[in-house]
Amino acid sequence: MRKTVIAGNWKMHKTVDEARELAKALVAGIQADLAGQALPDVVLCPTFVCLPEVLNTVKGSAVQVGAQNMDYRDSGAFTGEIAAPMLTAIHVSHVIIGHSERRQYFAETNHTVNLKVKNALKHGLTPIMCVGETLGERDENLTDNIIKHQVTAGLAEISEAEVAKLVVAYEPVWAIGTGKNCEVVEANRVCKLIRTTINELYPGDKGPGHVADSIPVLYGGSVKASTIEEQMAQTDIDGALVGGAALKAEEFLPIIRGGAKRCKASVGAVNASK
Repeated sequence: MRKTVIAGNWKMHKTVDEARELAKALVAGIQADLAGQALPDVVLCPTFVCLPEVLNTVKGSAVQVGAQNMDYRDSGAFTGEIAAPMLTAIHVSHVIIGHSERRQYFAETNHTVNLKVKNALKHGLTPIMCVGETLGERDENLTDNIIKHQVTAGLAEISEAEVAKLVVAYEPVWAIGTGKNCEVVEANRVCKLIRTTINELYPGDKGPGHVADSIPVLYGGSVKASTIEEQMAQTDIDGALVGGAALKAEEFLPIIRGGAKRCKASVGAVNASK
């Protein structure tokens, strides 16, 4: 049974005080609404400066904390960069790698994404590797080629044992922050394509429990409370990478509840099969 993951990418928002209050509200809301229920992996990804405060606020709860980026080197004279050992030292568990905004505004390439994924895995971090096509690429019917290439390049020289620790997020670039939403059937199709591509890279025996069938694949394109239930009902969407809707507890908590509903359905399906 694949994990359900609901990750909130706060991007360049929230002061330390604001981040603390949001994290506190989310922990309280989860405890009030979902006590005793199967929960998704809830991962909050604030700015670097807010990481210690958010980690302290969620301590003792089921909420995990991730970074929005990291360098692929362990240390050095690289002004402004953050290394994986710095993140693990404060008990960060996840890191977003290859987000479309990093690719678009900071010249991040498939090669640097691959280096970062390898370094994150080396240090025990869970990478949330992002892939996705632009509107121009979609209009030219290049979606499948782009996704396959990004997945293949991002996982180059990574072993099957290591790739099993990965989370992948499909984020159609044209749907991020635009209010546009990729049709759920299409989002599910692309998420399945990601899994199929990983299967081709790591064929193994292709049986139940094979690596590609255990990796959570998230959807990340203007996810909202109004869309989460339908998205979580899909066979190949295992959660969400949430942007704007993760910045307010009243908007993010319903998305977390949508993830919990998927967890409950998955547990029920497993029990019924026994």
